[in-house]
Amino acid sequence: PDGWMPEKTRGVNAASPIAVPHCGFLRPARLPMGPRPVKKGTSMSSDPDANPFNALPPVVVALALPILLVELILAGGSGGFIGGPEAVGWRLDALNAYAFSGALFDAMAQSGRWPLSEVMRFVTYPFVHFGFTHVILVLVFLLALGKMVGDIFSGWAVLAIFFGSAILGALTYALLLDTQAPLVGGYPAVYGLIGAYTFILWVQLGVTGGPRHQAFTLIAVLMGIQLLFGLLFDSGPQWVAELAGFCAGFLLSFVVSPGGWARVLARLRQR
Repeated sequence: PDGWMPEKTRGVNAASPIAVPHCGFLRPARLPMGPRPVKKGTSMSSDPDANPFNALPPVVVALALPILLVELILAGGSGGFIGGPEAVGWRLDALNAYAFSGALFDAMAQSGRWPLSEVMRFVTYPFVHFGFTHVILVLVFLLALGKMVGDIFSGWAVLAIFFGSAILGALTYALLLDTQAPLVGGYPAVYGLIGAYTFILWVQLGVTGGPRHQAFTLIAVLMGIQLLFGLLFDSGPQWVAELAGFCAGFLLSFVVSPGGWARVLARLRQR
């Protein structure tokens, strides 16, 4: 099928289950709308199979745990709870070793040398943060948006969006900006998940005949908040990487979404 819905289900209510074809990265899933079915003879509150974490996709847990673990170790070292006196410098050491640097990227591009230990910064910087306050919103976005996207896309597709957005965000940061400020934290990667969720809404609005521009409301609000914080607190240029991450997540979804590139080509041929 060339769409999100088989022919016999076209025109049904948007909250209805939607059959998603299995292809490559993808697996059958439901749109993240409406309650999950409850076993016969049980209620929502008494369902013995109910999961308090609302059945987070394993790939989301696999991404969230290293972020949380790294922060707990660094915070424990900074607070003097583990590692002894030298642990106070663990966070600075981690930032020096794993944060992405536009200046370092420029130096590698000019020299033509790309040591693996430095290239790895494209995918390691989302796992180190400036502090617990910095990491907490990353985890909130990752768990919430990862759940929504992971219910539609396969685990491999979620990984492709997370790391693809992190890489494109860092590359855009290096190419467009001339700054010594390092790129740190998981925001560009989770903005990629926001882009994927926007894609899901965009497709769904197309199916139901709604105005597709409404799918971009979330990113518009977030970018507005970023602008406000930038004006009030001089929050730095990381929003460039975050916006690039969003664009990467949205565009990658055309490839890794249910039906993938074949569905996009079929739609273009119809036009």
